[in-house]
Amino acid sequence: MNPVYDICCSGVFSFINITKGFVSRLFCNRMIILTQHEDTKAQSFSLCAALPSLCLCVPINYENMRKNILTLALLAVCLLANAQENKYEKYFQNLPFKMQAFNEPQFPKNEVNLKDYGAVGDGQTLCTEAFAKAIDALSKKGGGRLLVPEGVWFTGPIVLKSNIDLHVKEGAIIFFSPDEKLYPIVETSFEGLDTRRTQSPISARNAVNIAITGRGVIDGNGRWWRPLKKQKVTEAQWKEMTSGGGIFKRDDLWYPSESYLEGEKTAKMNVPQGDFTEEQWLSIRKFLRPVMISLVNCKNVLLKDLVFQNSPAWNIHPLMCENLIVDNILAKNPSYAQNGDAIDVESCKNVLIVNSKFDAGDDGICVKSGKDADGRRRGRPTENMIVDGCTVFAGHGGFVVGSEMSGGVNNVFVKNCQFLGTDVGLRFKSCRGRGGVVKNIFIQNISMTDIKADAIIFNLYYGGKSVIEMNASGEKVNNIEPKPVDETTPEFRDIHIKDVVCQGAGRAMFFNGLPEKPIDGIDLKDITIFARQDAEFYNCKGVKKENVKIHIQ
Repeated sequence: MNPVYDICCSGVFSFINITKGFVSRLFCNRMIILTQHEDTKAQSFSLCAALPSLCLCVPINYENMRKNILTLALLAVCLLANAQENKYEKYFQNLPFKMQAFNEPQFPKNEVNLKDYGAVGDGQTLCTEAFAKAIDALSKKGGGRLLVPEGVWFTGPIVLKSNIDLHVKEGAIIFFSPDEKLYPIVETSFEGLDTRRTQSPISARNAVNIAITGRGVIDGNGRWWRPLKKQKVTEAQWKEMTSGGGIFKRDDLWYPSESYLEGEKTAKMNVPQGDFTEEQWLSIRKFLRPVMISLVNCKNVLLKDLVFQNSPAWNIHPLMCENLIVDNILAKNPSYAQNGDAIDVESCKNVLIVNSKFDAGDDGICVKSGKDADGRRRGRPTENMIVDGCTVFAGHGGFVVGSEMSGGVNNVFVKNCQFLGTDVGLRFKSCRGRGGVVKNIFIQNISMTDIKADAIIFNLYYGGKSVIEMNASGEKVNNIEPKPVDETTPEFRDIHIKDVVCQGAGRAMFFNGLPEKPIDGIDLKDITIFARQDAEFYNCKGVKKENVKIHIQ
């Protein structure tokens, strides 16, 4: 026999595997090929040349095994120094679909302190230029950590670059200026449509290896951007929040400026319609309130340990990103925050959201993939997504898919989550005109309490209202005439929900599909719901129920 031994983390490309347990961790995805004979050396070195990041070829001499063992020991020490154990690997075990494990990004050891670039953390001194200088200096070194120390750092927009870890220490607050003139109008996507908005407080585009970490706070100062509905606040809040200027569209609806009202006149679902001159765009700048964290087409992204709060519109919006980890964050907005979604994952691939909390004025954890023709033209689904160990407090929905899902949603696993006081627990929404296919969604081990409307809802007639608003208006659509099926017809199928307990809901379930494309292949297993109203099903097929118990209170 011509022995070629390898120690291989994955077990791939192995001829004879030995000591996979401890040693496989030690070598961290590097395959060590030991070869003695000439006829295997060429084969082994060719493999190592083709896969240098995976393989390392070591010729050995079996007549001097003591020397060989010493060589391997030294080699192990060298590799261990660079080894990085994937602490997230456990989340990729036993998935109901194939998904490659990935790890958090790594950064060079360089570190710069924001204060060294002229920043003053007094909550009054504008630090926009200091942030830009610090990021540029760190980028020129090849990247590393930008340390934001204790203090309140008042600033305009921050733009991240590749290989930058924005680390906000405990006791530090990045507090964004409400002056809209600091935020240029940029090309972006909002509500699933290609459009223009003011630049986000924190943004990155086409970046690789970026992170926002630390135990500090990022505050978007969103109250100066958002409209306010009187029914969502107390009388004292209403008086306090509307006393500093702005304009009333109605007695119960306040806007922050006249230009906001003008912008709304041109818009449909918060997106201006038609062709605008640059002057016209500038005249409605206040209406173009941004998402707080905008990450577009980025790869290897980590959001960890921070509080993200008080955003002008959506809180966190990863768009067309790959290898995204969200771990142990709190994303929160006031319950009255208009369009105050906590996190909207749109057209992303390989997403891991774990151990995090969301408290929103709109949807909590939301999955999107573009809207109507713009979304279909982009053609990028959100796929390979894991949500594990998360809690959603106030919000329109706990876990939500849609309504902008025109690029499709595929391979999503949600488990071990709690929804406490949301309007809806599991919310799937779309409408005619969207197109797109939502499939292979797996949901298990969900606990809910005090759900104001439906524990589980599929609504294929979404028109922009929350379920609470829709129910209050008496709006109810079902059994309407079918239309021809084409690329604009949304499709929801192959969705598996099990091990759900809901203590207190307005209605147990509401499935409202399209007659031309019914909701199809929904498995409901081991579900217990205490609700004021029973479940309702319209235009569905292939709905399987096993041990589903609904108790009417």
